[in-house]
Amino acid sequence: MNLVLSVVMPAYNETKTIASVLKKVLAQPSVMEVIVVDDCSTDGTWEFLQTLTSSNPKIRATRHSRNEGKGAALRTGISLATAPFLIIQDADLEYDPSDYPILLQPLLENRADVVFGSRFMGGRAHRVLYFWHSVGNSFLTLLSNMFTNLNITDMETCYKAFRREIIQSIRIEENRFGFEPEITAKVAKLGVRIFEVGISYYGRTYAEGKKIGWKDGLSALRCILKYNLQ
Repeated sequence: MNLVLSVVMPAYNETKTIASVLKKVLAQPSVMEVIVVDDCSTDGTWEFLQTLTSSNPKIRATRHSRNEGKGAALRTGISLATAPFLIIQDADLEYDPSDYPILLQPLLENRADVVFGSRFMGGRAHRVLYFWHSVGNSFLTLLSNMFTNLNITDMETCYKAFRREIIQSIRIEENRFGFEPEITAKVAKLGVRIFEVGISYYGRTYAEGKKIGWKDGLSALRCILKYNLQ
């Protein structure tokens, strides 16, 4: 497979996992570059990244001078991407880069402009975790679909792949986890071809470093209303 993919990876205090994730990402034959945006980590993530970038030219790292949130990190990383296609990758081990070929296939075949990787469809493995998280996710996805008139099963998924010119044409306003409903609403309004494919998922517990909480769920609700109604 040709080098066609920019991987944008926001990172905040991920020294325990970022080396493993980068190793898996760089093992994918489609990856042209990995743009890591350190969101002012305090655990040595940035310093560790310096050693990795010096040993692999595919890794490009930049750092925010203060903690701004996942959406802000994605805004920075997306603006720097140069490959034909772009995918979002968290810096933990919840999402598996070996799913990249599945996400890229509709794009490479020119059947899609945006591809969502769903944790809730298909037969791929996923770790069983929090019931109320799944209820909240289902509710937010349903509400988003009611406004966008899409039939997505997992609006909050991290794995979203884009034609680069499409995602770079969208002005990203949210700084935290509101990126997901914001980008879904804005992509829907563009009228582009959206596909969804099943992916694997290995969710973290809070003890293992999961950061999203109920306040982010309320923020997502606000974003669904804001970006679909404005």
